[in-house]
Amino acid sequence: MFKITGLDKLQKNLKDAQRALSELDGELGVVNFDPNDPASIEAAIQSVNRMIDERVGEYSANPIVGPLADQMKEKYRESILQKAAEARLKPGEDE
Repeated sequence: MFKITGLDKLQKNLKDAQRALSELDGELGVVNFDPNDPASIEAAIQSVNRMIDERVGEYSANPIVGPLADQMKEKYRESILQKAAEARLKPGEDE
């Protein structure tokens, strides 16, 4: 007979991941930015990163949650950059 080890740690990681993911469920928050101002765009990206970090909190070191949070940050970053680019391409309302 042999003994399987590590299941307790895996179960704890999965439970922690479930708690962290429930914190990320729903609306994360709202950010506004000026699509013509790179500093404003960067501030919006950093704001989203903080929102994710606050929601994930103590679970950021979890081997499941940490990489997932990083992926979310990257997706939101890409989304903000895309929205800024699209807004710059639209003709201004005052033109």
